[in-house]
Amino acid sequence: MAQRYFIELAYNGTRFHGWQVQPNAPSVQEHLEKALSAICREEISVTGAGRTDTGVHARFFVAHFDSEMPDDPDFTRKLNGFLNHDIVIFRVYKVKPDAHARFDAISRSYRYYITRIKDPFAQETAWYFKYPLDVEKMNEACKILFEYSDFTSFSKLHTDVKTNNCKIFQAEWQEQGNQLVFVIKADRFLRNMVRAIVGTLIEVGQGKISLDDFRQVIELKNRGAAGVSVPAHGLFLVGIEYPEDLLIERV
Repeated sequence: MAQRYFIELAYNGTRFHGWQVQPNAPSVQEHLEKALSAICREEISVTGAGRTDTGVHARFFVAHFDSEMPDDPDFTRKLNGFLNHDIVIFRVYKVKPDAHARFDAISRSYRYYITRIKDPFAQETAWYFKYPLDVEKMNEACKILFEYSDFTSFSKLHTDVKTNNCKIFQAEWQEQGNQLVFVIKADRFLRNMVRAIVGTLIEVGQGKISLDDFRQVIELKNRGAAGVSVPAHGLFLVGIEYPEDLLIERV
C-alpha cells in the first residue's frame, strides 16, 4: 500500500515558469516529479501547497506524493543529486494518508524585497526601486488590510477559486540596510495578490494615493482600481504552517 509523504524544499524561480507543470516550459513540479519517479522507480505525481508564478522564488515550499518505495535513510541526499542547483530538498517525512499539502495548510508567509541601490548581485532576488518612499505611511496603509477579508481588488481576474476572502495575520514593511522588505502572512492568498498589494502600497508611499484612497481600492472589489503588479523576481514564499498532528515520522 502506498505511503503519503510530505517534502520540504526551496527553489530559485528565475529559470522556471512557476511551480505548476506548463506545456513546453520548465516548471518546478515537472523537475521534481521526474526526479522522484527515477528514484522511486514508479510514476510519481506531486501536489504542491499552492502555485507560484513565473520568476517567483520559494525559500520554503511543501508538496506531497504517494509511493510504495521502501524506507531509505539516504533518500533526501539521492533526491538532491537528481535535481539541478535551482532546487534543494530539506527533508521528506511520512504523513497521514489524507494529509494534503495545499488544503491542510493553516497559514502562508511571503516577503517582497526592494533594493534601493543598484545592486548587480540582487538582480534576480529584489526589485530595484530608486524613488523615495514614505515607509511610515505605507505601514499605516498595511493596518487597513486587517479590517477587511475580501481582497478581490488584489486578485488576478478569472481565477477558479470559490471565494476571494482571506484572513491577513501580518502585513508590514521592514527596513533592512539598503533593502525594504514587505512581510505578509495570511491563511490563504489569491493569484497575484501579494504583488498587487505591494504595487498599491508603493503608490501610497509615493503620495499618488491617500490612505482613504487605499481603503476605497479594497472596498471597490475591482482589480482595475488597484496598482500595477510589481515584478515577480522580488517575491519569495518563505513559510507554510500545518497542524502538528499530520506528521508520522521523518524519512
